[in-house]
Amino acid sequence: MSFPRTRAVVCLSGGMDSVVCAALTARDHDAYALHFSYGQRTEERELKSARAVAETLGFKDFLHVKFDFFRRIGGSALTDDSIAVPKAPEEEPIGHSVPVTYVPFRNAHFLSAAVSWAEVLGARHIVIGAVEQDSSGYPDCRPAYYEAFQTLIERGTKDGDIKVSTPLIHMRKKEIVALGLELNAPFHLTWSCYSGAEAACGECDSCVLRLRAFREAGLTDPIPYVSSKG
Repeated sequence: MSFPRTRAVVCLSGGMDSVVCAALTARDHDAYALHFSYGQRTEERELKSARAVAETLGFKDFLHVKFDFFRRIGGSALTDDSIAVPKAPEEEPIGHSVPVTYVPFRNAHFLSAAVSWAEVLGARHIVIGAVEQDSSGYPDCRPAYYEAFQTLIERGTKDGDIKVSTPLIHMRKKEIVALGLELNAPFHLTWSCYSGAEAACGECDSCVLRLRAFREAGLTDPIPYVSSKG
């Protein structure tokens, strides 16, 4: 006897971590993709990747949300043209301090939209690819952040039964690559670079962490790079 599959909303950026979450979710649920264009430098390239991933994994729907709030307030190298995207540090470990690529309180906006859509869909799961250990030092990638948001959902929604899932949050990047391979996640469709759109720069925090993860997993990253500092 088969049971109906439950619904889940995935915050799908189109990057490496989100595609592994997408593959996990599509395996276990009827998956719905939520993608955000928020004025980031590579928003068109990320949208292309996210759409391709959702289609490949058989998602039930793809909701593209576009807003210019972060572009208008600035304050992050991802959304403010007056702040250059830095190269990954040579000496200080990535994640030692909060970098200029941090977008202020961004994931709360993403989660809020996901909760709203989940309530309408009758979905009981929200999945986001936050990673703490190998992240760039973003405060909204910490477990305590999602525990606090879970309390907010329980107290501020109609039924209070929507769960936020961060299946990768305690994993290392190389472990995420290995899991993605097990799930046949389409890494070749993803995009993680903070600045490049045709070829990844290979020098920003995101590129370096990604290249390092594939190298430590004994694999070659399938996307094109200008250079490979990682």
